Amino acid sequence: MLSRDDIFEELGIGPVWRLREAMPAAPQADAGHRAAPQSADSPPLAARHVPLARWDQLEDAVAHCTACKLHGTRTQGVLGVGDRNADWLFIGEAPGADEDRLGEPFVGQAGRLLDAMLAAIGLARGDNVYIANVLKSRPPGNRNPEPDEVAACRPYLLAQIELIRPKLIVALGRFAAQSLLQTDEAIGRLRGRVHRFQTLPLVVTYHPAYLLRNLPDKARAWEDLCLARRTMQNLADS
Repeated sequence: MLSRDDIFEELGIGPVWRLREAMPAAPQADAGHRAAPQSADSPPLAARHVPLARWDQLEDAVAHCTACKLHGTRTQGVLGVGDRNADWLFIGEAPGADEDRLGEPFVGQAGRLLDAMLAAIGLARGDNVYIANVLKSRPPGNRNPEPDEVAACRPYLLAQIELIRPKLIVALGRFAAQSLLQTDEAIGRLRGRVHRFQTLPLVVTYHPAYLLRNLPDKARAWEDLCLARRTMQNLADS
């Protein structure tokens, strides 16, 4: 098991005493943020998707989905993993090669870094945490998701959110953030504040795979995790 110091070394944010630094209260959602209007395929959180109203229906739908061209190149659909009653929902971009093979999101190096990120704020995969992706099928060659693919998978993601009913969403990376917030703003402008996905607070941070290639941004990711933790604490205190 990783020690707390090992976790911080993995994250590249210094020794354990950093946890004891005073942190300001979490900011409120930015009412002045220029958000794109909700699209027609974004029903209220309470809306029911009749074919996807239960986990077994959702699992079957993802396993047999042919709604976009990715079904022809994937090994399997990757729905998600974790506590289905979790307060924390982490949403990434799409399955990679390892995820497509194993049927679980965030495995390999990016998965290990995500586990370290979770541990740094007192969380663990599967313990009050659920992990999913915007896309449920792997794009060939790990290319960027295309708009029609995101649209095809959106009902599955909405159904997951409705079934889990988390208290907080953390969007991992540009595609997850832009898809959930229906915006084309850059991730650098989206992170650092609390947004809203329908009724839920949402915090944006970098994707673990990006952080593996851009080590200096691990410090910014740590700031985002602290913001998410403060936001959750505020929810618990309210």
